[in-house]
Amino acid sequence: MTLPTEDLRRLALTGLTLAGMLTAAALRWGPFPDTGWPAVAGTAALALVYAAGGIPAAMRALRAFWTERELDIDLLMVTAALAAAAVGATAEGAVLLTLFSLSTTLEHRAMGRARRAIEALMELRPDRTLRRRTSGETEEVAVADLVPGDIVILRPGARVPVDGTIREGEGAIDESTITGESVPVHKQPGAQVFEATVNLHGVLAIEVARPLAESTVARMIALVTEAQAARAPSERFSDWFGQRYTVAVLAGAVLAFAIFVWLGLGWHAALYKAATLLVAASPCAIVISVPAAILSALSASARGGVLFKGGAALETLARVDSFAFDKTGTLTTGRQEVVDLACEGDPDIFLARLAGLEAHSEHPIADAIRRAAAARGLKPVPVREARAVPGEGMVGVDDEGVLWAGNARLAARMGARDTPDDRPAPVGGLDRGTQTLVLLGRGARLLGAVTVEDQPRPTARPGLAALRARGVARVAMLTGDRRAVAERIGGDLGIAPSEIHADLRPEDKVRIVAGLTEAGRVAFVGDGVNDAAALARADVGIAMGAAGSEVALQAADVALLSEDLGQLAAAHALARRTARIIRQNLIFAMGAMAVLVASGLFFDLPLPVAVVGHEGGTVLVVLNGLRLLADPIRRRSPG
Repeated sequence: MTLPTEDLRRLALTGLTLAGMLTAAALRWGPFPDTGWPAVAGTAALALVYAAGGIPAAMRALRAFWTERELDIDLLMVTAALAAAAVGATAEGAVLLTLFSLSTTLEHRAMGRARRAIEALMELRPDRTLRRRTSGETEEVAVADLVPGDIVILRPGARVPVDGTIREGEGAIDESTITGESVPVHKQPGAQVFEATVNLHGVLAIEVARPLAESTVARMIALVTEAQAARAPSERFSDWFGQRYTVAVLAGAVLAFAIFVWLGLGWHAALYKAATLLVAASPCAIVISVPAAILSALSASARGGVLFKGGAALETLARVDSFAFDKTGTLTTGRQEVVDLACEGDPDIFLARLAGLEAHSEHPIADAIRRAAAARGLKPVPVREARAVPGEGMVGVDDEGVLWAGNARLAARMGARDTPDDRPAPVGGLDRGTQTLVLLGRGARLLGAVTVEDQPRPTARPGLAALRARGVARVAMLTGDRRAVAERIGGDLGIAPSEIHADLRPEDKVRIVAGLTEAGRVAFVGDGVNDAAALARADVGIAMGAAGSEVALQAADVALLSEDLGQLAAAHALARRTARIIRQNLIFAMGAMAVLVASGLFFDLPLPVAVVGHEGGTVLVVLNGLRLLADPIRRRSPG
């Protein structure tokens, strides 16, 4: 990988600083004859150290003061080095600048690695692909030239160039780069595919869904960039602390110098001790403790298929002790199937009307109804002016008038009766089971109903068990479905009956989530579209299965790109691990600083020891934070 220009510049300056320091040390302690030239060369080598290590730091300090009106840590280090040189401890000042240059370069590279981890996906994008012409022939074109509606031919082993939908062929797709799932996913016509995933076998014809600039990978990178810009509370505090503490350290060093002189130390000794205190009290390790961990965690989670909208969401998730889940499409597969039908008159006409209305809905139940109609070879009845009634169903107009489909609440709203006129109710005994009931009516007249059934996700039960094993005190299910259906799913997943809330409107979900927040931090997990209000009300909103969904990616604080609920437990574990590493870093950094400052005040702490302690502690907290880049969330298997 080609290094960025800034990295090359830093490496070159650090290399010059190290070369100068090593040369000076060799000339001072090496087996050279006592002639005049080693002293001259040694002075020149130390001058190189001060130039290559001190001038860039001084320029950064002046730039920060001039543009931001801030006194930063660079100023402390340059001041300490100059003070050491002023009292004749030029070599000690050179050691300080060398180690400071080395540590800042390592920090920059390490933090750059964390920032660039998600951008590595860009390198997975193919530059060119095969596009099918209207004549049926294929041509090689640049991926950037593809537009929605183009048909791309994907051969085995090729990477998917853009987001799209399979129109012809079937095969296994490796989606680990996007969702974090290590097991290939079998795809058939109609299935979505995402940019940067890999076609393992089979020849696929893919219809381009969106241009390259709006692809899943492009949006992931944009979201992670925004996340890194949105600082966590602890990051904001460390910045606030570092800026004010730098001023306090400078003032304290001047005061210490005056006190040492007043106590009878010569000005050389007093200035040396003040410079030592300046180094010992510098807050480098404290300031870098939080961003080192936060950025590493954000990068690791993104590579594992979990997007956090910033450090604040990561920190809040670590404190969550209650989870509330939507049911359909979250705890269940969302792949509903029509299992029964009861209606007046011809069932095919009834199902064609119902499918025509549900053609305007993206709900999993609507998809099941459309598939049932297609299986019978039925053409949906044209419906216009369709609109959704949140939490209840759909209303539209066909050639015979207003048509509605939904649950019992919508039926009551429309004035429908169980037994129209004196005829038996067309619903019959359908609503006594544990399936979801969808009613179809025209005005106050009930035309019939279908029942659909969903199953829990294979990853739901182990995913919830993993959350409980990590100390989550409460797991609740919130659904607009009937209680009989909710209790069947909840019972399969081990959710306590008291935590199953059914027959809910969207506003009811918001109310229940608000009630849960009174007892502690709450995360709500939903599909990111129908549950937007509840996602916003929770302390942390988590969108499930959000790959390819613009609304889902924008609606929540955290987006799980795959439909594997095990990722949720992994994300929760990562958040807690990050919080633990931040605490470790801060305790270590503050403890080391306290020891160095006390030693400088009450003992004769040599400046080189203060330098090694300060710079070594800074590098250690950065390395401790970087451990999160290898978090298990990156390599976990689904289920």
